[in-house]
Amino acid sequence: MAKLYFRHGAMGSSKTANALMVEYNYYERGKRALLVKPKIDTRDGKTVIRSRMGLEKEGIFVEDLVEMEDSEIKKYDCVIVDEAQFVTKEQVEFFTHIVDDLEVPVICYGLRVDFKHELFEGSKWLMAWADKIEELKTVCWCGKGANCNARIHNGKVIYDGEQIVMGGNETYVSLCRKHYLEGNLGNNEKKEM
Repeated sequence: MAKLYFRHGAMGSSKTANALMVEYNYYERGKRALLVKPKIDTRDGKTVIRSRMGLEKEGIFVEDLVEMEDSEIKKYDCVIVDEAQFVTKEQVEFFTHIVDDLEVPVICYGLRVDFKHELFEGSKWLMAWADKIEELKTVCWCGKGANCNARIHNGKVIYDGEQIVMGGNETYVSLCRKHYLEGNLGNNEKKEM
């Protein structure tokens, strides 16, 4: 039976690398997995899905997936969504259609919360509707589990601003809740931008 999965983790928890490895596992077994990401994420090229480790593969946009005919989607053994925090409620509803009606599993990877520690729209609805929710772990500079995505500006943690600002290690760092609330970057101090 197909399921909707939400695999979430803070920045640096290898979400994209995991997504690419799962796609490769399907390929190795002679199966087809479709990689997708929201249009808002164009950091690595139009439809390139790239991990910080350098793994990458072409995919399609979520917006194009929802325009596909059901018969086209059924040709795939799995749909893998990267940066799922950026999808809309309607797109998560479409994922449930793929799972429930087309019987194709959908595995979503993304952040659970933003730099203010508030849910993204996509994450909110995946938390509500996913059949299976899993946390991918990463650690704070202190060694505790990190579940906060701190936004950095001028070497300091900031708590105000637009919810979505694309960036990587130069803009975000994962911290445990204590160090996030303290604004303590420890040995992860970022250079002035």
